[in-house]
Amino acid sequence: MEVTLLGTGAPAGLPRPGCPCAACACAVGEDARAATAVLVDGTLLLDLTPGAAFAAARAGLSLGGVRQVLLSHPHDGPAVEVPAGLPQPGRVPDGRELALLTGHRVRAVAMDAGGTGYAVTGPDGQRLLYLPPGGSQAGLENGSADSYDLVLLDVVGRPDALARLRAVGSVGPTTDVVAVHLGHDVPPGPELRRRLAAAGARAVPDGTTLTVGVYEDVPDVPRRTLVLGGARSGKSVEAERRLESFPDVLYVATGGTRGGDTEWAARVAAHRERRPGSWRTTETCDLVPLLAQDGPALLIDCLSLWLTDAMDSVGAWDDTEWASGGEKALRERVRELTEAVRASRRTVVAVSNEVGSGIVPATASGRRYRDELGRLNAAFASECEQVVLVVAGQVVVLR
Repeated sequence: MEVTLLGTGAPAGLPRPGCPCAACACAVGEDARAATAVLVDGTLLLDLTPGAAFAAARAGLSLGGVRQVLLSHPHDGPAVEVPAGLPQPGRVPDGRELALLTGHRVRAVAMDAGGTGYAVTGPDGQRLLYLPPGGSQAGLENGSADSYDLVLLDVVGRPDALARLRAVGSVGPTTDVVAVHLGHDVPPGPELRRRLAAAGARAVPDGTTLTVGVYEDVPDVPRRTLVLGGARSGKSVEAERRLESFPDVLYVATGGTRGGDTEWAARVAAHRERRPGSWRTTETCDLVPLLAQDGPALLIDCLSLWLTDAMDSVGAWDDTEWASGGEKALRERVRELTEAVRASRRTVVAVSNEVGSGIVPATASGRRYRDELGRLNAAFASECEQVVLVVAGQVVVLR
């Protein structure tokens, strides 16, 4: 089964007509995208969009062999003309299955929002899932079906849709996940590719033909990642975004509750509001046992607060206690943590502050904390497949 993506953009396309934003200004060349439309084996068209016939011609194809046109969502833009000879487009009721004369079977998939998804099985058994913009499949059950060979969905707008498909086994390790309905919510080019790769997905230019079931170089999701950044740099948002497409996540909060501290309570509430409702939370600084256990992905936020707790426990703020064994005890705790990270089989994303580039602290204890955090970050980073630095909300990949 061959699938040609005549367009891969959001319904309004990318760039949006008349939009002055930076993402639209940068969407040129291969990063410019027409509204998503998918041609399957030259016989089935999923979503008829303006210029579909020209897009097919640019890809060296024709719509002359199309026998079925299915729509996944209402088209809100300019009126779309149905090219001569093309069947009238329509939508299939949820759960209904069509058997095409070409040997393809198409089942309409119910969504949790407006629109209809389509599960397509080719004559040779390859399986494709196509979901509309902003939608996630409804009624999923564990083990309800084998994994798809190719999934086309709105990874950027609905990462939780990918997480749910993974949770029930519809997306497996060999599933090729391709992002479509791409708009200006994420800058195009390298930043888009980086974000998708972190979710185990990829994007392709308009006009790309994919052979379903043939091995593709599916992006490897880093198993251990350290996210560094200064205050309010966006490091926690970046860490959370990396795990949005995971079916199960344990959020490890190392800062505690700090009863009576209203500012801290407001920060905690903001973090909780951003996180998907399916994530679980535990408040602890005892990270070594968690890393040693099997289980869902861990998001540790953050190592700098873990270090504060560790320095408290060894008396690091008192010069005498520090010199008489506190320093050695802290080194041992850091060693235990980094060894646990090295041995862990869980997916781990950890957040830490980068504090060594600013003003030198005025107190000896402040300088000690700065130095120890620098050592901890370096030791933790050495055990991670990927290390990124977030500056003004922009991510710089260090490893």
